[in-house]
Amino acid sequence: MFFDVGETIVDESREYGTWADWLGVPRHTFSAVFGAVIARGLDYRETFQVFRPGFDLAEERERRTAVGQPESFTEEDLYPDARPCLAALRESGLQVGLAGNQTARAENILRALDLPVDVIGTSDGWGVEKPSAAFFDRVIAEAGCSAGQVLYVGDRLDNDIRPAQEAGIATALVRRGPWGYILGDKAVSDRCLFQLDSLAELPDLVRKHNESAR
Repeated sequence: MFFDVGETIVDESREYGTWADWLGVPRHTFSAVFGAVIARGLDYRETFQVFRPGFDLAEERERRTAVGQPESFTEEDLYPDARPCLAALRESGLQVGLAGNQTARAENILRALDLPVDVIGTSDGWGVEKPSAAFFDRVIAEAGCSAGQVLYVGDRLDNDIRPAQEAGIATALVRRGPWGYILGDKAVSDRCLFQLDSLAELPDLVRKHNESAR
């Protein structure tokens, strides 16, 4: 079982707020434009171009780090249901992993949080990123079983759920974060094994599903 990171286990609200501050725009304005970009089906990074054309995210990350304001998240930024869910699933005997589009710095932070997981994979570390098929091939390889025995949990229909389904992986959609509320594709969401409002629901749903499949 693998989980996306941003807006699945990590609440990115504070971090996006710090980007608004870095750009020198009101946080509510940044959030509004961010939502509009997502609603139009564009890459979220286009948000930065609206306020500063030619914005280079990788370069700006380095600049933030150089002045002591690096992108970061802590235990407080985890969704409250994340750690208990991961722990419950792992205690039930399942292999649990994280796999998301994250930087090398974010991967180091995830490892330092000592989350109850067996695998931590990021786009920087793996050299492939979602929604590419190669990313989900790597998820299957890390799981060490057939695609149909893997469950991928994410908040994005476009980046998480659809490409995982195309790889033959079972999916669970958690409705939170901007993508979880703005994006809609019934054909994709209806194919999810589970649709969740909270990760707290997941361990019991998985247990019941596995019991019925035996």
